[in-house]
Amino acid sequence: MKVIIPPIKCQGIKTRLVSLISDMARWDNRGIWIEPFLGSGVVGFNLARRRALFADTNPHTIAFYKALQDQKITPAIIKDFLQTEGTTLSRVGEAHYYAIRERFNREAAPLDFLFLNRACFNGVMRFNRKGGFNVPCCRKPDRFAQAYITKIVNQATAVYEHIHCSQWEFKVQQFTETIATSTPNDFIYADPPYVGRHLNYFESWDEIKEAKLFQSLSQGKARFILSTWEENTYRRNSFIDGLWGCFPRVSQQHFYHVGAP
Repeated sequence: MKVIIPPIKCQGIKTRLVSLISDMARWDNRGIWIEPFLGSGVVGFNLARRRALFADTNPHTIAFYKALQDQKITPAIIKDFLQTEGTTLSRVGEAHYYAIRERFNREAAPLDFLFLNRACFNGVMRFNRKGGFNVPCCRKPDRFAQAYITKIVNQATAVYEHIHCSQWEFKVQQFTETIATSTPNDFIYADPPYVGRHLNYFESWDEIKEAKLFQSLSQGKARFILSTWEENTYRRNSFIDGLWGCFPRVSQQHFYHVGAP
């Protein structure tokens, strides 16, 4: 299948796993596609054909897609913005990146969020304890070449078109609240931060939240798929065989890394 790649990136993006998840879900689209952890949105943007509820505690990702939905941001606006700020970044250097980062942490503008997300080091989405975006610059002043801007605009256009021909809802809320709205006809795709491998995506994740997620999904009314990590060279996720051991499991090798600046 041809996969729609969203304009907002985050570590652990499931672009290469969309087809596998689609085969596993076998969802008939009768109810609502529900994602308590939107992340990049790549899975739901490809598999939710009609109605969907996309939720996350990260207000910036939700705000960006709501702005696309409300047409406060359009692909044309994105193109003009990235051309303008990209030209300044090329002329001024990384000082401009940090000026945008300071402005974003003060004003939380969705276009600034997109700029930082695509100009930061290694595509990492990370926030400090005060909620401030704190990823350093990628140190490539010419980051926003015309071909790169076109790529981002095309990605935004694909999502923009799907948003306006579907009944998608975007909400900032906790996963427990999102899951509690589900019905037997709905389908939940849960891709939470990985316990034991947390990189400060936006909110902390620990054993208590993992257990709460297990309780919410296992006692809920909807069918669901959980994406999590199984093992790496050094250790194994103990929750796979313990907490989640009562459910069928499909394993797929999938690698991503975060390097050093």
